[in-house]
Amino acid sequence: MTAAPLHDLPPHHTDAARDADRALREHAEQARHWHLADLFAEDPRRFETLSLHAGGLLVDISKQRLTADTLEKLRALAAARGLDTWIRCLFEGGEVNWTEGRAAMHWRLRQPPRPQGEPDPVQEQLARMERIVKRILSGQWRGCEGDAITDVVNVGVGGSDLGPLMASVALHENHPREGRRPRVHFVSSMDGSQIAPLLDELNPATTLIVVSSKSFTTVDTLSNAATARCWLEQAFPKMNGAVLRCHFVGVSAKPERMSEWGIHEDNQLLFWDWVGGRYSLWSAIGLPIALTIGMDGFRELLAGANEMDRHFQEAPWEKNLPVLLGLVDVWNLNFLDITARAVLPYDGRLKHWPAYVEQLEMESNGKSVDRDGEVVDYHTCPVIWGEVGPNAQHAFYQLLHQGTQPVACEFLAAARHGRRNGNSAELQPLEEQHILTLANCLAQSRLLALGDRALAEDDGTPTHKRYRGNQPSTTLLLDELTPRHLGALVALYEHKVFVQAVLWGINPFDQWGVEMGKKIAKDMIQVLESGAGADGLDASTRALAAYVRERQPDDR
Repeated sequence: MTAAPLHDLPPHHTDAARDADRALREHAEQARHWHLADLFAEDPRRFETLSLHAGGLLVDISKQRLTADTLEKLRALAAARGLDTWIRCLFEGGEVNWTEGRAAMHWRLRQPPRPQGEPDPVQEQLARMERIVKRILSGQWRGCEGDAITDVVNVGVGGSDLGPLMASVALHENHPREGRRPRVHFVSSMDGSQIAPLLDELNPATTLIVVSSKSFTTVDTLSNAATARCWLEQAFPKMNGAVLRCHFVGVSAKPERMSEWGIHEDNQLLFWDWVGGRYSLWSAIGLPIALTIGMDGFRELLAGANEMDRHFQEAPWEKNLPVLLGLVDVWNLNFLDITARAVLPYDGRLKHWPAYVEQLEMESNGKSVDRDGEVVDYHTCPVIWGEVGPNAQHAFYQLLHQGTQPVACEFLAAARHGRRNGNSAELQPLEEQHILTLANCLAQSRLLALGDRALAEDDGTPTHKRYRGNQPSTTLLLDELTPRHLGALVALYEHKVFVQAVLWGINPFDQWGVEMGKKIAKDMIQVLESGAGADGLDASTRALAAYVRERQPDDR
């Protein structure tokens, strides 16, 4: 039995929704014959009509295969699906995660403090995190032999890894205002291929391990944490208690499990069940981000996200960035049958952005059952992949330009680089490189859209050198890659995912497929170790497990 949302939400399937869907399908039959080059030629003001700016972000959808009329019809579908009611439900703490019977209140993590005197557990944990950050940055946090911390290893997986990793790398040039930050490392692979060589390079006396896991039962994370613990205990065999007290911090929603593992209560940071893992970088899971940019920078990150939260709630749909991007994705996937999207940041600082978006969107909306418990007969999430744009140009852009598959593209860049270190003479070559990168970004999106008509060549060009164009794309320009603007960007994508989920009638906040994957992996351990339970397996898995067992050393 699942808990219903707290609001009297409209049903997903209504006559109004069916009428709006039918109108869009008829419209899409016409749109299939459009070419972006013609749409631009027919409307000189197309950019002005199909671009928006908010929260330090410019979003241009004029290179999408749609018109203002398309957006009007998509908004009609959103209204029929009850999007306005669902948005209110989200921000009022309704049980939008209905399969687990709870709210999804990650937005609560970035709200400003409540009036003085009101208890605020979010601010309490932020203050607790700030004390830890200040101790580390000031050199006051000491290892068990009295050395200041120089390296921090974040041990996590999924949302406890990808979000902090993405933001820490993206904002690395934003130094904390006080103190000296440590080197921050990330470990997520359960096979030891990341942690073993990393520990070989680190000094145990000056290393702090952050164990991040919402449940504090994730095998990947606890295996790496156990390896790190063994490494430290071997380095300091006479200081068992001091090793855990001085070299480990835990971040989880389960304090009792952190304590059982051995992490001291003073070294525990908490968040809550209503924060999904892939939405958790705003919580104490963001400790590596705060160590990279300082608590002032971390609060700027939260402020940018909060600004986007308010924009999502208050802006009319015609000027609402999350609504706009959500509708565009639904149009491409469900009405133009474009089932793939390439995420292409033109900024090396955003090299982990594609992986972050892959998890956020495909783990959230990779679902096939609607809220009525019925299996859907339509796509609910595109296949998403990506790479830093200049690298991707030498990898898969050939497919984008001349392949057979329609692919929606997403270009992301900072209009101004904004480096804050070094003198102007030193920075000049770097600024020139930034302009070169932006030139590539704009040129590639133009060629994808217009094809041969973007080129000043005659009609005698051989077929193998021609470009059909008409590949739709969105371009997002940050005014500058700062903590505030990155916060707004991440919140924009979170809310876009929610808009999509409402239109598809699915729950974007559970992850039952992931949980089942963890369970069957645990069950497989004894099969690999002893063969117990192999009889119930399919022939392929049974044979593969036997092959592995036969090749293990006899003395293991």
